[in-house]
Amino acid sequence: MKLAWLRTQDGAHGDSVWTTTWVPGNEESPALLLTGSLDETVKLWNPEDLSLIRTNSGHCLGVVSVAAHPSGRIAASASIDSFVRVFDVQSNNTIATLEASPSEVWQLKFNPQGTVLAVAGGGSASVKLWNTSEWKLVGTLSIPRPEGVKHSEKSGTKKFVLSVAWSPDGRQLACGSMDGTISVFDVARSKFLHHLEGHCMPVRSLVYSPIDSRVLVSASDDGHVNMYDVEGKTLFVSMSGHSSWVLSVDVSPDGAAIATGSSDKTVRLWDPKMRAAVQSMTNHTDQVWGVMFRPPGGPGVRTVQLASVSDDKSISLYEYS
Repeated sequence: MKLAWLRTQDGAHGDSVWTTTWVPGNEESPALLLTGSLDETVKLWNPEDLSLIRTNSGHCLGVVSVAAHPSGRIAASASIDSFVRVFDVQSNNTIATLEASPSEVWQLKFNPQGTVLAVAGGGSASVKLWNTSEWKLVGTLSIPRPEGVKHSEKSGTKKFVLSVAWSPDGRQLACGSMDGTISVFDVARSKFLHHLEGHCMPVRSLVYSPIDSRVLVSASDDGHVNMYDVEGKTLFVSMSGHSSWVLSVDVSPDGAAIATGSSDKTVRLWDPKMRAAVQSMTNHTDQVWGVMFRPPGGPGVRTVQLASVSDDKSISLYEYS
């Protein structure tokens, strides 16, 4: 397995690029790349040459997360301004604006069925669930406090929810917190199942393996990339190699490789079987906030690509093989 650098768009945004996702291809459009930045904009890119298709404004503070609906027709962006903007990918028309309390909108993810948008709730120590038919709040998955602990500002801060991930079948949801714990929920029953432990610092990124829904991969400020058996509640692989915080993680479509972005300015490719990084890409000049593999399928797609975004205001694309 390896990554080959394809192209970089320098100055993609006017400030740090904090988030990226792929918009799946459909009959009307091939897969496109979506990015969000501290410059308050969301941009849509053609991955063939990283040419800019459209700039979306509408937030009044930095954009912390972007998510694409499985249909490829709808996307959402979350900002420090405490709003989630849902918009039509082709027209940029606003479909819905979802409002939360201050510091309660962080990472966003649509479920695989496209019926629910999960929003990591930051200081609320919960994940909010919005249906995509009417854009109404239909559920709140709250992280239980340990027994005997009285609610205080301190305990609430530790459970600040930064990241969220859906299992491939959409039945489970996992979220990562500031204190390093990962919480797993049964979504249909709105039931907390258990915590996964092994990190001692914020968990900023989580992803389930696309080919094995029992496997959850996490990235943390403690410098480790962990792999958990969600059903067995066990940590079975912990890998280190970055010299600083691991800010983002994704699993390749074939499930064989893991990519990470770090504040050490590198993108790394990991082989879980070897339990080690097999490649380090050094084209970014500042911390790498997002990495994401292009989803399989779509017209004209012959190779798997990986995108990365950084505080250096750039986007890079690589070929994975």
